[in-house]
Amino acid sequence: MIEIEVKIRIEDPSEMKRTLIARGCVVARERFLERNAFYDDRAGSLLAKKEALRLRTIGKRSWLTFKGPAQGSRSFKVREEFESEVRNAPQFRKILRALGYQPIFQYWKRRTHLRKGRLKICLDETSVGNFIELEGRRNEIVRFAKALGHTRADFITRDYVQMIRSAGRDRTRN
Repeated sequence: MIEIEVKIRIEDPSEMKRTLIARGCVVARERFLERNAFYDDRAGSLLAKKEALRLRTIGKRSWLTFKGPAQGSRSFKVREEFESEVRNAPQFRKILRALGYQPIFQYWKRRTHLRKGRLKICLDETSVGNFIELEGRRNEIVRFAKALGHTRADFITRDYVQMIRSAGRDRTRN
């Protein structure tokens, strides 16, 4: 599957949530804590290819995600993405280590999921600020961002790992 998304910096997630609901968005999942751990081998093979292997945990549920390298787009983050639920995260972490993968970076965020038609909307609270993340078709993203008073100039295509590292808030553990 191809993922197309952008982030936009916001001030107040609660205020933005009220705005989104007033614009017809539906809350798919109320605010929750999400842990993201990224893995690579000792040689940094995935990083060298601009790929990512992430284990995301929300409560007692976990998902493994592979993300391919970003595909050429200035205004949008476009990547191939494959994801599958992991039933036993502690055992799966052991499998990753046995295969030579180790955690290279982790971060936590609070997230609220909303939807408007096919558009997926996330309100994210991170150590580097608050963001709205819009995922869907390019035209839907642009149209909805415009309705919120934003233009393509406001679009952020960097991921949270890049933003957190550049801000010096790295929580990497080996």
